Amino acid sequence: MLKVSIIIPAYNEEAHIVNCLMNAIRQTVAAFEILVVDNRSTDKTPKLVEHFIDEHPQSGVRLLSQSDEQGLIPTRNFGFAAASGDIYGRIDADCMLKPDWVEVVTSIFTDDPKAMGATGPAVYYDMPAKHVALEGDDKVRRTTYRADGDQVLLFGSNMALRASAWEAIKHDVCRDRRDVMHEDIDVSLHMMDHNLKTVYSSKMITGVSARRMDTSFSSFHRYMQRFQNTFDAHPNHSRRHNTERTLYALYPALRAFYPVYQKYLGHKDINPAATIWSREQSEIPSR
Repeated sequence: MLKVSIIIPAYNEEAHIVNCLMNAIRQTVAAFEILVVDNRSTDKTPKLVEHFIDEHPQSGVRLLSQSDEQGLIPTRNFGFAAASGDIYGRIDADCMLKPDWVEVVTSIFTDDPKAMGATGPAVYYDMPAKHVALEGDDKVRRTTYRADGDQVLLFGSNMALRASAWEAIKHDVCRDRRDVMHEDIDVSLHMMDHNLKTVYSSKMITGVSARRMDTSFSSFHRYMQRFQNTFDAHPNHSRRHNTERTLYALYPALRAFYPVYQKYLGHKDINPAATIWSREQSEIPSR
Protein backbone atom coordinates (compact mmCIF):
# COMPACT_ATOMS: atom_id res chain seq x y z
CA MET A 1 0.00 0.00 0.00
CA LEU A 2 1.16 3.52 -0.76
CA LYS A 3 2.43 5.44 2.25
CA VAL A 4 0.84 8.86 2.78
CA SER A 5 2.74 11.60 4.58
CA ILE A 6 0.64 14.54 5.77
CA ILE A 7 2.52 17.85 5.93
CA ILE A 8 1.03 20.70 7.97
CA PRO A 9 2.80 24.09 7.90
CA ALA A 10 1.89 26.00 11.06
CA TYR A 11 2.31 29.55 12.27
CA ASN A 12 0.48 30.68 15.44
CA GLU A 13 -2.28 28.09 15.11
CA GLU A 14 -2.91 27.32 18.78
CA ALA A 15 -6.67 27.68 18.24
CA HIS A 16 -6.81 24.93 15.60
CA ILE A 17 -3.77 22.66 15.66
CA VAL A 18 -5.01 20.10 18.20
CA ASN A 19 -8.31 19.60 16.40
CA CYS A 20 -6.45 19.44 13.09
CA LEU A 21 -4.23 16.65 14.42
CA MET A 22 -7.12 14.83 16.06
CA ASN A 23 -8.93 14.68 12.73
CA ALA A 24 -5.72 13.66 10.96
CA ILE A 25 -5.27 10.60 13.19
CA ARG A 26 -8.95 9.57 13.28
CA GLN A 27 -8.77 7.94 9.85
CA THR A 28 -10.10 4.71 8.37
CA VAL A 29 -6.58 4.18 7.02
CA ALA A 30 -3.76 5.64 9.07
CA ALA A 31 -1.30 8.07 7.56
CA PHE A 32 2.29 6.87 7.41
CA GLU A 33 3.40 10.05 9.20
CA ILE A 34 2.01 13.47 10.10
CA LEU A 35 4.57 16.27 10.05
CA VAL A 36 3.74 19.57 11.72
CA VAL A 37 6.27 22.16 10.53
CA ASP A 38 6.30 25.06 12.93
CA ASN A 39 7.44 28.35 11.41
CA ARG A 40 8.51 30.69 14.20
CA SER A 41 5.24 30.55 16.12
CA THR A 42 5.06 32.95 19.03
CA ASP A 43 2.03 31.30 20.63
CA LYS A 44 1.52 27.83 22.15
CA THR A 45 1.44 25.94 18.83
CA PRO A 46 4.67 23.93 19.32
CA LYS A 47 3.90 23.14 22.96
CA LEU A 48 0.43 21.92 22.05
CA VAL A 49 1.88 19.67 19.36
CA GLU A 50 4.46 18.29 21.79
CA HIS A 51 1.70 17.58 24.31
CA PHE A 52 -0.39 15.90 21.61
CA ILE A 53 2.54 13.65 20.70
CA ASP A 54 3.01 12.73 24.35
CA GLU A 55 -0.67 11.79 24.61
CA HIS A 56 -0.71 9.94 21.26
CA PRO A 57 2.75 8.33 20.95
CA GLN A 58 1.63 5.84 18.28
CA SER A 59 -0.01 8.47 16.05
CA GLY A 60 2.94 9.09 13.76
CA VAL A 61 2.87 12.83 14.52
CA ARG A 62 6.22 14.62 14.48
CA LEU A 63 7.04 18.24 15.21
CA LEU A 64 9.59 19.95 12.98
CA SER A 65 10.87 23.51 13.19
CA GLN A 66 11.60 25.69 10.19
CA SER A 67 13.05 28.82 11.78
CA ASP A 68 15.48 29.98 9.09
CA GLU A 69 12.89 31.97 7.18
CA GLN A 70 9.34 33.21 7.71
CA GLY A 71 6.86 32.09 5.09
CA LEU A 72 4.57 29.33 3.89
CA ILE A 73 6.66 28.29 0.89
CA PRO A 74 9.96 27.61 2.70
CA THR A 75 7.98 25.91 5.47
CA ARG A 76 6.13 23.71 2.98
CA ASN A 77 9.40 22.86 1.22
CA PHE A 78 11.03 21.98 4.54
CA GLY A 79 8.19 19.59 5.32
CA PHE A 80 8.32 17.95 1.91
CA ALA A 81 12.08 17.49 2.26
CA ALA A 82 11.59 15.75 5.59
CA ALA A 83 8.74 13.49 4.44
CA SER A 84 9.45 9.87 3.55
CA GLY A 85 6.10 8.66 2.22
CA ASP A 86 5.12 7.85 -1.37
CA ILE A 87 2.43 10.55 -1.34
CA TYR A 88 2.69 14.02 0.21
CA GLY A 89 -0.62 15.32 1.54
CA ARG A 90 -0.50 19.10 2.06
CA ILE A 91 -3.12 20.75 4.28
CA ASP A 92 -3.37 23.85 6.45
CA ALA A 93 -3.29 23.87 10.24
CA ASP A 94 -6.96 24.86 10.43
CA CYS A 95 -8.08 21.95 8.19
CA MET A 96 -10.18 19.07 9.52
CA LEU A 97 -9.76 15.99 7.33
CA LYS A 98 -12.76 13.78 6.65
CA PRO A 99 -12.11 10.39 8.30
CA ASP A 100 -11.67 8.59 4.96
CA TRP A 101 -9.29 11.21 3.52
CA VAL A 102 -6.15 9.07 3.65
CA GLU A 103 -8.06 6.08 2.30
CA VAL A 104 -9.46 8.12 -0.60
CA VAL A 105 -6.06 9.65 -1.40
CA THR A 106 -4.44 6.21 -1.38
CA SER A 107 -7.13 4.88 -3.75
CA ILE A 108 -6.76 7.81 -6.16
CA PHE A 109 -3.07 7.21 -6.69
CA THR A 110 -3.35 3.41 -6.62
CA ASP A 111 -6.18 3.27 -9.15
CA ASP A 112 -4.57 5.78 -11.52
CA PRO A 113 -0.79 5.26 -11.79
CA LYS A 114 -0.56 8.31 -14.07
CA ALA A 115 -2.08 10.64 -11.44
CA MET A 116 0.71 12.79 -10.00
CA GLY A 117 -1.39 15.27 -8.03
CA ALA A 118 -4.90 15.21 -6.55
CA THR A 119 -7.32 17.60 -4.93
CA GLY A 120 -10.96 17.82 -3.86
CA PRO A 121 -13.65 20.01 -2.34
CA ALA A 122 -13.92 21.64 1.07
CA VAL A 123 -16.72 22.40 3.49
CA TYR A 124 -16.75 25.35 5.91
CA TYR A 125 -16.98 23.67 9.30
CA ASP A 126 -17.65 26.95 11.14
CA MET A 127 -20.67 27.88 9.01
CA PRO A 128 -24.19 26.35 8.77
CA ALA A 129 -25.78 24.44 5.85
CA LYS A 130 -22.66 22.33 5.44
CA HIS A 131 -24.16 19.81 3.03
CA VAL A 132 -25.36 22.51 0.66
CA ALA A 133 -22.06 24.40 0.99
CA LEU A 134 -20.06 21.27 0.18
CA GLU A 135 -22.12 20.66 -2.95
CA GLY A 136 -21.55 24.26 -4.01
CA ASP A 137 -17.82 24.13 -3.39
CA ASP A 138 -17.57 20.85 -5.27
CA LYS A 139 -19.36 22.32 -8.29
CA VAL A 140 -17.17 25.44 -8.37
CA ARG A 141 -13.94 23.45 -8.11
CA ARG A 142 -15.01 20.83 -10.66
CA THR A 143 -16.04 23.42 -13.23
CA THR A 144 -13.84 26.48 -12.73
CA TYR A 145 -10.65 25.48 -10.90
CA ARG A 146 -8.84 24.69 -14.14
CA ALA A 147 -6.01 25.97 -16.32
CA ASP A 148 -4.83 25.35 -19.87
CA GLY A 149 -8.22 24.09 -20.92
CA ASP A 150 -9.23 21.39 -18.47
CA GLN A 151 -6.12 20.77 -16.34
CA VAL A 152 -6.94 20.50 -12.63
CA LEU A 153 -5.53 23.12 -10.28
CA LEU A 154 -4.57 21.87 -6.81
CA PHE A 155 -6.12 23.47 -3.73
CA GLY A 156 -3.57 24.04 -0.96
CA SER A 157 -5.91 23.18 1.91
CA ASN A 158 -6.70 19.83 0.32
CA MET A 159 -4.02 18.51 -2.00
CA ALA A 160 -1.71 15.56 -2.42
CA LEU A 161 1.09 14.75 -4.85
CA ARG A 162 3.44 11.90 -5.44
CA ALA A 163 6.88 12.23 -3.92
CA SER A 164 8.28 11.65 -7.41
CA ALA A 165 6.26 14.60 -8.75
CA TRP A 166 7.67 16.88 -6.08
CA GLU A 167 11.19 15.71 -6.92
CA ALA A 168 10.53 16.69 -10.54
CA ILE A 169 9.34 20.24 -9.78
CA LYS A 170 10.96 21.22 -6.48
CA HIS A 171 13.75 23.23 -8.11
CA ASP A 172 11.32 24.99 -10.44
CA VAL A 173 8.56 26.16 -8.11
CA CYS A 174 8.55 29.89 -7.47
CA ARG A 175 10.01 31.24 -4.25
CA ASP A 176 7.62 34.25 -4.35
CA ARG A 177 9.63 36.41 -1.96
CA ARG A 178 7.12 39.25 -2.38
CA ASP A 179 4.41 36.87 -1.12
CA VAL A 180 1.84 37.82 -3.76
CA MET A 181 0.97 34.47 -5.35
CA HIS A 182 -1.04 31.35 -4.51
CA GLU A 183 1.62 28.72 -3.85
CA ASP A 184 -0.76 25.85 -4.60
CA ILE A 185 -1.57 27.19 -8.06
CA ASP A 186 2.15 27.76 -8.64
CA VAL A 187 2.79 24.09 -7.82
CA SER A 188 -0.05 23.10 -10.17
CA LEU A 189 1.31 25.12 -13.08
CA HIS A 190 4.81 23.75 -12.66
CA MET A 191 3.39 20.24 -12.65
CA MET A 192 1.71 21.07 -15.95
CA ASP A 193 5.06 22.28 -17.29
CA HIS A 194 6.36 18.78 -16.61
CA ASN A 195 3.27 17.09 -18.10
CA LEU A 196 2.37 15.66 -14.71
CA LYS A 197 -1.29 14.73 -14.46
CA THR A 198 -3.47 16.32 -11.78
CA VAL A 199 -6.90 14.91 -10.92
CA TYR A 200 -10.00 15.97 -9.02
CA SER A 201 -12.07 13.75 -6.72
CA SER A 202 -15.35 14.77 -5.10
CA LYS A 203 -14.64 12.14 -2.44
CA MET A 204 -11.41 13.79 -1.25
CA ILE A 205 -12.98 16.11 1.31
CA THR A 206 -11.65 18.33 4.07
CA GLY A 207 -13.19 20.90 6.39
CA VAL A 208 -11.81 24.43 6.30
CA SER A 209 -12.51 27.57 8.28
CA ALA A 210 -14.42 30.49 6.78
CA ARG A 211 -12.27 32.90 8.77
CA ARG A 212 -10.83 34.35 5.55
CA MET A 213 -14.24 35.93 5.01
CA ASP A 214 -14.01 37.66 8.39
CA THR A 215 -11.40 40.15 7.18
CA SER A 216 -11.59 43.65 5.76
CA PHE A 217 -12.41 43.98 2.10
CA SER A 218 -8.94 45.36 1.37
CA SER A 219 -7.33 42.27 2.93
CA PHE A 220 -9.75 39.98 1.13
CA HIS A 221 -9.08 41.77 -2.16
CA ARG A 222 -5.32 41.35 -1.77
CA TYR A 223 -5.85 37.65 -1.20
CA MET A 224 -8.07 37.36 -4.27
CA GLN A 225 -5.53 39.25 -6.36
CA ARG A 226 -3.12 36.38 -5.78
CA PHE A 227 -4.99 34.38 -8.43
CA GLN A 228 -4.16 36.83 -11.21
CA ASN A 229 -0.69 37.50 -9.83
CA THR A 230 0.12 33.80 -10.09
CA PHE A 231 -1.01 33.54 -13.69
CA ASP A 232 0.78 36.78 -14.55
CA ALA A 233 3.97 35.16 -13.28
CA HIS A 234 3.32 32.16 -15.56
CA PRO A 235 2.35 33.74 -18.91
CA ASN A 236 2.57 30.41 -20.72
CA HIS A 237 -0.52 29.26 -18.83
CA SER A 238 -4.09 30.52 -19.08
CA ARG A 239 -7.53 30.02 -17.62
CA ARG A 240 -11.07 30.40 -18.89
CA HIS A 241 -12.73 30.91 -15.50
CA ASN A 242 -11.92 33.37 -12.75
CA THR A 243 -12.80 31.43 -9.60
CA GLU A 244 -12.32 34.55 -7.49
CA ARG A 245 -15.44 36.10 -9.03
CA THR A 246 -17.55 33.56 -7.18
CA LEU A 247 -15.74 34.33 -3.95
CA TYR A 248 -16.21 38.06 -4.44
CA ALA A 249 -19.94 37.44 -4.88
CA LEU A 250 -20.10 35.41 -1.66
CA TYR A 251 -17.97 37.80 0.41
CA PRO A 252 -20.62 40.38 1.52
CA ALA A 253 -23.06 37.79 2.87
CA LEU A 254 -20.40 35.64 4.52
CA ARG A 255 -18.63 38.68 5.94
CA ALA A 256 -21.87 39.79 7.60
CA PHE A 257 -22.99 36.37 8.79
CA TYR A 258 -19.72 34.82 9.98
CA PRO A 259 -19.35 36.75 13.28
CA VAL A 260 -23.04 36.26 14.04
CA TYR A 261 -22.75 32.51 13.64
CA GLN A 262 -19.58 32.43 15.75
CA LYS A 263 -21.52 34.05 18.60
CA TYR A 264 -24.21 31.41 18.21
CA LEU A 265 -21.63 28.62 18.38
CA GLY A 266 -20.08 30.21 21.47
CA HIS A 267 -23.46 30.56 23.14
CA LYS A 268 -24.21 26.88 22.46
CA ASP A 269 -20.67 25.90 23.52
CA ILE A 270 -20.10 24.12 20.20
CA ASN A 271 -16.61 23.59 18.81
CA PRO A 272 -17.28 23.02 15.09
CA ALA A 273 -13.72 21.89 14.39
CA ALA A 274 -14.09 19.10 16.93
CA THR A 275 -17.55 17.99 15.79
CA ILE A 276 -17.53 18.38 12.00
CA TRP A 277 -16.84 14.68 11.36
CA SER A 278 -18.01 13.20 14.68
CA ARG A 279 -20.66 10.95 13.10
CA GLU A 280 -18.21 9.52 10.56
CA GLN A 281 -15.56 9.09 13.23
CA SER A 282 -17.96 7.13 15.43
CA GLU A 283 -18.32 4.59 12.62
CA ILE A 284 -14.60 3.82 12.44
CA PRO A 285 -13.89 0.37 13.95
CA SER A 286 -11.63 0.56 16.98
CA ARG A 287 -8.12 -0.68 16.34
